Order: sequence, then C-alpha cells, then structure tokens
Amino acid sequence: MSNASGWGLTARLISKHFGVLGDRISSAIANFDPETATEADRDRLADTLRATAQVLASARSSFEKEHKDVVSLRELIANDEKATETLAERLAAGKISEATVTMFCDELEANKGRLPQEIQEEADAKAYMDELQKIIDALSKQLADFDAQAKKALQQLAAAQAQKDLQSMRAERQSQLAGLTGMKGNSTALNALTRRAQEVSNEAEGMRIVADIGQKPLDQAAEIDAIRKSVQSDTAGETALQRLQRLSGKSAA
Repeated sequence: MSNASGWGLTARLISKHFGVLGDRISSAIANFDPETATEADRDRLADTLRATAQVLASARSSFEKEHKDVVSLRELIANDEKATETLAERLAAGKISEATVTMFCDELEANKGRLPQEIQEEADAKAYMDELQKIIDALSKQLADFDAQAKKALQQLAAAQAQKDLQSMRAERQSQLAGLTGMKGNSTALNALTRRAQEVSNEAEGMRIVADIGQKPLDQAAEIDAIRKSVQSDTAGETALQRLQRLSGKSAA
C-alpha cells in the first residue's frame, strides 16, 4: 500500500479539522520519500511536525477538560442520587418544601440527560487526539527514515573517499618505486646519492663529537655537585664538637 492510499482517510480527517494545515500535513505524509528527499524537503516535514505537535498539545488539553467534565458530572449525579432518600424523608416530615425538591429533581434529571452528550464529547476529543498522535508518529517515522538514509549515504561517501585516498596513495608509491628503479640503472645518479648519504653521515658524526665534548664539563660539574650533596648529607646530624673536630682535621678521641 502506498503512502498516498494508506493515508487517504487520515488526509480527509485532517483536512476536516485543520483546513489548510490539514492539506499541508496530508501532502507531507503522502509525498515525502526518504530515499529521494532533499534537505529542504526534510525541513518542510520537520516544520509540519512542529505545527502538528502544537495542535496535538491543544487536543490533549481539550480531552483532559472533557474527561474532567464527565468525571465531575458522574460524581454529581451519584451524590444527588444518594441524596434523594434523605430529601424524600425530609419532604415527608415537612422539613423541606416541594418547590425545593422539585428544583433538585429537575437538576438531577437535566444532569442525567446531559451525561450522554458529555460522554460523546469526551469520546470525540479522545478520537481526535489519538488521530493526531498517529499523524505525529507517521511524520516522526518519515523524519527518522530520512535521517537513516542520510546517515547511510554519508557512510557510503566516507567509504568511497577512503577508497579513493587508498588508490591515490598506491599510485604515489608505485610512482616512487618506479623512480627508484630507474635510478638503480643509472650508476652516476646512484653514486651521487651514495656520496650524499656519506656526507650527511659524516656531518652527523661531527656534530655528535662536538656535542660529546661540550657535554663532558657538564657531566663533571654534575658529579662534583653530587659529591658535595652526599657529604652534606653525611654531616647533617653532627654535633658542634664533631663539627669543630672535622674542620680542624682531628677526629674524635
């Protein structure tokens, strides 16, 4: 069943309740194809979803009001029915007038007569709210389907780009290998490359020698500093007498 035929009844119901907005919603549901839709199509569908959600919120409020009206009317009728026995006793005892009882009975009958209408209005409000919820669900599903298609397309694009990068890298490596192979057959070029490598190696060795020479005084200074610190650590707990003896060069007796 296609979207258009599947939502035919819903479209008529929407148009009946919403007018122009209903036509817009029906068109969005029937014509939106996640596989061929553009970002602009998605934006229009999302806008329609937001507008419908606002109507749904209003419909829920209306249903809640109708439901409360029915509950309140049922409770009022039930309480009045319980009160009829008490009123009958008071009327028989002459404690209440017939006019008051007549007014009470008129109100009770009117409320009972109004109850079926209130129940029907509650049912209509619920059906309307449920239909709107179905529309919201349909719009939400189409948006989700579009996003899933978009995600899949992006993944395919990323995979294609990765494959392109891989093939480009392979071509570059093949070009480099071809160049090196050509150099191998040219003894003059190969010899020049070998000499250049030796020159660079010699430069590196010279730099290492200079660095070692410069490092030696630093290492010696660090060694002397370490000796001083170890001596200071050995004499940290000596007494004044031991210190004098040490400085004088005489050991303790």
